Amino acid sequence: MPTKILDLEFDQIPAVITGLDGYPRAMILVRMRGRPVERLYVPISDGMIRREELCSTILRSAKRPFWESWLREILSYNPDPADERPNPRATIAVCTRDRADDLRCCLEALTQFYGAEPDVEILVVDNCSSSGATKETVQAFPSVRYTYEERPGLNRARNKALREARHEIVAFIDDDALPDANWLQALTRDFRFPNVACVTGLTMPIELETPAQEAFEEYTTFSRGFYRQTFTRSRIHPVGAGVVGAGTNMALRRSVLEQTGPFDEALDAGTPTFSGGDTEMFSRLLAAGYQIIYEPCALNWHRHRRSWKELRRAIYGYGVGVYAFWTRKFLIDREWYVIPVALHWLLTGQIPTWLRSLLRLKNAPPLDLISLEIWGCLMGPWAYLKSRRQDLSVTA
Repeated sequence: MPTKILDLEFDQIPAVITGLDGYPRAMILVRMRGRPVERLYVPISDGMIRREELCSTILRSAKRPFWESWLREILSYNPDPADERPNPRATIAVCTRDRADDLRCCLEALTQFYGAEPDVEILVVDNCSSSGATKETVQAFPSVRYTYEERPGLNRARNKALREARHEIVAFIDDDALPDANWLQALTRDFRFPNVACVTGLTMPIELETPAQEAFEEYTTFSRGFYRQTFTRSRIHPVGAGVVGAGTNMALRRSVLEQTGPFDEALDAGTPTFSGGDTEMFSRLLAAGYQIIYEPCALNWHRHRRSWKELRRAIYGYGVGVYAFWTRKFLIDREWYVIPVALHWLLTGQIPTWLRSLLRLKNAPPLDLISLEIWGCLMGPWAYLKSRRQDLSVTA
């Protein structure tokens, strides 16, 4: 059964939310003065949700970010000192391949918010699409710049964006995602601090209309919570960098990448490794001593895979990407710590989860998904070696 997505300000909840027929429940993003502070599921009765029931559920279920924001409102306390410096100029990069319909929706939202901003550039990197539909889509948006990357691979497209960008900060958003109104401002604000190399943000689902989309959000959500966090090497080991965010919602400082190197083009979509390119970059930045900020106010909305076939492929690819990333850490960075980490993750996390799914225990994920993820993990090292050989043969 589908889940309705609702986006509500806590102090502006209507007496009755109607028009919810056909939905048994809703996922509600709760905001306080525009700031996302909580996400929760609420049952729908007779196609509606009443304010009294919803507020009661929010107050009963809310966690620390909600209560901190509520207390600040009561005390009229602003923990962020006034800073009148403008945000740094930014290039918004959309890397895309053969998804013209998704790209059109993304560009409509981006140009609505930023098309007239003189300090913002919107750049589309066409990663060797099979037809001219991508270029034709971009041509319908005069304020958007188009460039072409002839070799397949998301990390190749990301590197192309970094080379082509006209501004120091490059903010990446997927072609199947939409920005929130304050997305870019929140994503670039922390680059005022020189040791911040990367900022990631909160990603919510646009829709949960199919079983595959429901399973994706339950099994491998892009959300990293509603509490702002600063990640450094002293706080998190670089081999566990996946917790800092996702590539669908990140911004990077170009000058830092000149020192640490570009994205590893043997990783991520369009290569045998399927994913892992964003996590590898996060890991390298942390290892170099830079800070990565997770900022939940930098919100965007992602359309998850709609079919079970697409979901299965994605979950398998995530498994491949994690172990491909760790293989790179072991072979290139000589990071021996990845071996016990990989074994610990497999033996204490994935295999017990697989057994729970096999026994059909409560809240266990679908058996085919966890099985595919484990199989992908086993294939990860070979996938990275194959991808790296292909990459070296092309560049030779």
